[in-house]
Amino acid sequence: MRALYTAATGMAAQEKNVEVIANNVANMRTTGFKRQTVHFQDLIYEQQRRAGSPSSDQNTQIPAGIFIGSGARVVATPKVMTQGNVSQTERTYDVAIRGDGFLRVQLPDGRVAYTRDGGFETDSQGRITTKEGYLVDPGITVPQNATSVSINSTGQVNALVPGTVTPQTLGQLTMSRFINPVGLESMGDNFYLETAGSGQPIDGTPGADGFGTIQQGYLEDSNVNAVTEIASMIQAQRAYELNSKVISGADQMLQATATMFRA
Repeated sequence: MRALYTAATGMAAQEKNVEVIANNVANMRTTGFKRQTVHFQDLIYEQQRRAGSPSSDQNTQIPAGIFIGSGARVVATPKVMTQGNVSQTERTYDVAIRGDGFLRVQLPDGRVAYTRDGGFETDSQGRITTKEGYLVDPGITVPQNATSVSINSTGQVNALVPGTVTPQTLGQLTMSRFINPVGLESMGDNFYLETAGSGQPIDGTPGADGFGTIQQGYLEDSNVNAVTEIASMIQAQRAYELNSKVISGADQMLQATATMFRA
């Protein structure tokens, strides 16, 4: 019976839905995390009667046909790139992005990754890095004798060193944005990679046209909303249960049919 297979596709789709919700909830406290949503699509239909086909010799037409669907599937799990709340950390090298754009990070294999997680550190050489030790692109080195470091809203990094009264400029943080940011590939560690779907990066500086600004001493929180995820979980559970009941109902009908033929 077709209903068994159709309901099974619905259960499989809701399983993936719950997996996405679980990942969202698990990352509620992940800096710069962007929640995912699930997009569903109906599967191919069997056409048993075409709408508009002749219904008699008097040129009458069938107003509505018969199309039997074969279920549903998950076709995309795009990120929701809305701004998360910004929380104060009071740490010198923490930066939050207010607005559009991603900070650039140089991976060990030479690729450039993109992130909204501005929880940076300095290594033994004074270079600004991520928590994993990857260099922030472009490379900026802080003098070991620097008494204070400031990062302004446009991403300019300045340091005050002994014997001077005017901060010296160490470098400029750059950002990238994409025409289709949901097309970026999530690689873990709060990093994204460019894909054909995202388009090529548009590079610029914080505060320039189309780019967000930098706020030192803050980090962007995850944009996961607990209430939204709970509601989505309840909906997924109900949909899964209904599909399982369809399977149970179809099985009972098959048993009744088999009993009738044996009688």
